[in-house]
Amino acid sequence: MAEAQNIPVGSTTAGQIAVAAESTVATRMSAPPSFDVADFPVPHGREEEWRFTPLERLRGLHDGTAAATGDGVRIDIQAPEGVVVETVGRDDARLGKAGTPVDRVAAQAYSAFEKAGVVTVPKETVLTEPIRIAVHGEGGVAYGHQVIELGAFAEAVVVIDHTGDAVLAANVDYVLGDGAKLTVVSVQDWDDKAVHVGQHNALIGRDATFKSFVVTFGGDVVRLHPRVTYAGTGGEAELFGLYFTDAGQHQEHRLLVDHNVPHCKSNVVYKGALQGEQAHAVWIGDVLIEAKAEGTDTYEMNRNLVLTDGARVDSVPNLEIETGEIVGAGHASATGRFDDEQLFYLMARGIPADEARRLVVRGFFAELVQQIAVADIEERLLVKIDEELEASV
Repeated sequence: MAEAQNIPVGSTTAGQIAVAAESTVATRMSAPPSFDVADFPVPHGREEEWRFTPLERLRGLHDGTAAATGDGVRIDIQAPEGVVVETVGRDDARLGKAGTPVDRVAAQAYSAFEKAGVVTVPKETVLTEPIRIAVHGEGGVAYGHQVIELGAFAEAVVVIDHTGDAVLAANVDYVLGDGAKLTVVSVQDWDDKAVHVGQHNALIGRDATFKSFVVTFGGDVVRLHPRVTYAGTGGEAELFGLYFTDAGQHQEHRLLVDHNVPHCKSNVVYKGALQGEQAHAVWIGDVLIEAKAEGTDTYEMNRNLVLTDGARVDSVPNLEIETGEIVGAGHASATGRFDDEQLFYLMARGIPADEARRLVVRGFFAELVQQIAVADIEERLLVKIDEELEASV
């Protein structure tokens, strides 16, 4: 696989490191957050935040012309005993606790929803079955807000499954109490015409552990913003992502890990495969180590596998460091074409070409899929990968 300095034609990969006040990196960590949509100008595509996004395909989410309809999405929540599931109004104090919108669409989503969902796992509750949130698009436009809150020392797995057809802008808040452990699997398996823009905010308590899996397959345009901040020392975050971008699809993942307290950890690993004309994947990985965040240990990595001509990848890791008292910090980004040597090796041992190709791609994603630890989701993802590969034959 080619390193960032030697990538396929049609792809761009850039990495920058900035230290303290000398930083000139234009990252979204510098955007002024606000709950008021009026604080964000309508983007035109020349802004750093929007230069990769096909605004004309957002169906009005970015400029306020997309009005909510009654047939937007249907949400079904299945939760084990002991979990509290509520529908609340806009005045609930728990809304927005984990983070503030950082772009116009996220602010529009916060300003436009009528009711929000709140799922609470009481303190010291350890769930043995996942909480499952099914978001099914029914063809309309919708704005939403969902809160997942874990009390101190609670443990839970949450699966958020997006299917169907919709134009959706939604924010999701994850609030972890001290010592809590939360694993989230967010699957974007939309129909071909769907548009999904979302901001995911995680606030990690003292000695709490947050593990996130973002899996994106479907949709015309999917643009997601996972963001992490820490509420106490000893917090750990692992952000994993898997995406398979097909012909004509735009899939964009823009991450921020803000190390704002001392002695916390983060690890980011996103992997993508692309195939078909005008398949476009964007990965922006921002890590900020603030001056007060001594003892930080962080690393981020993005890997992309280009399966056919006509696909494009933009991969941009950014690391801003404001203190020299850290355990470690680094990043890596690489984009490469399908490895013909691996394919030849398998075919030389009697494996047909299509099956060999499938094995190589499965192996590329295996590291991430195996860590999900939700059996039905793991199997579904492997089947979906096979279906994507068969469609390209």
